[in-house]
Amino acid sequence: MANIRGKSYKAIAFDIGEGYVTVNPIFLKPLEPAVIKELYEELIKVQASIRGEKIKHGDVEAIRWRNMRLQRLHSATMIIKNYVRERRLRLF
Repeated sequence: MANIRGKSYKAIAFDIGEGYVTVNPIFLKPLEPAVIKELYEELIKVQASIRGEKIKHGDVEAIRWRNMRLQRLHSATMIIKNYVRERRLRLF
């Protein structure tokens, strides 16, 4: 299985959601286009899995934490889309 910095794409995607890894152009620059595509696809999968988690109605902390993870993942996907567009890479 391919990896980034010794971790699988799934682990990196969860780390991005948790806030341990930030995605920016400096993070993406050394990566190959195929790796960026795999990371992007894994981010989409992790977003879907987080959206599918059951949260007890009225648990404000859990809702807040879920929304924060979704926001981080969404921001990462937007940064990847813009990076790819600026570099004129064909991934999607």
